Amino acid sequence: MHLFELVPNLSEGRNDETIRHAVAAVEATGARVLDSSSDSAHHRSVLTIVGHAAVLVDAALALARVARERIDLRAHSGLHPRIGALDVLPFVPLGDAPIAEAVTLAQTAARAIWEREGIPSFLYGEAALIPERRLLANARRDGFEGLAARFDRNDRPDIGDIAAHPSAGAIAVGAREILVAWNIELESEDLAAGKAIAAELRERGGGLPGIRALAFRLESGRVQLSFNITQYRATSPLRLRRAAAAAAAKRGIALGKSELIGLLPRAALDDAVAEFFSLDERGSV
Repeated sequence: MHLFELVPNLSEGRNDETIRHAVAAVEATGARVLDSSSDSAHHRSVLTIVGHAAVLVDAALALARVARERIDLRAHSGLHPRIGALDVLPFVPLGDAPIAEAVTLAQTAARAIWEREGIPSFLYGEAALIPERRLLANARRDGFEGLAARFDRNDRPDIGDIAAHPSAGAIAVGAREILVAWNIELESEDLAAGKAIAAELRERGGGLPGIRALAFRLESGRVQLSFNITQYRATSPLRLRRAAAAAAAKRGIALGKSELIGLLPRAALDDAVAEFFSLDERGSV
């Protein structure tokens, strides 16, 4: 039996009890929660879950139920874009599991969530039915508040025949390969500079392979660069941080701390480990 990873993003980063309910609901299905990461400024939590195919569909349903019951987007605000209480639900193949099976899982879960919880879904990544929705940003365009207008202009969910659930919104359900979520703080409050750095580094702007980037102002006033690394073998966290440092230095800005959201493959750190343990010309580490 193939193993898959499920990496749900919940629009709740401040209520620990809700996250505990979500973790308990997942583990009651037999799936295993490897990691939980919450951020109050983004008002968002990310779980890393592993299990076999049928178990993960059950886990997705359990999460959708918790989100519908405990998260009301009408009273929600945070830095991160979102269309749903359970905002993003990607199925990720592990080992020799085929991406085609992850696509089937995504579509199965989306239909089950609609039938049982009344929450519609946009399919993205490898599961997308509309080519432009392969990119998550397009599936999630205009946020929760813009779902009704999207529906009116025929930009409708792939699963479900309403614009959104009144409080839980919609879900971006997808299938993709492993990615690394990596944030870097700038020692600056210049949001315009942060957005320029993000634009310079993201792949769509001619930057690094597999990089998607946004910039946000944190509660501290400092700016954070938020990255998804979709091709970690092409662009490792170490390579990305160095590129970010160079782009920031051109603007007279230094980098602050980095933050990993969720887990990452060991291979994503190979270059950093090799450099750390390599010997210089004097023979010192």
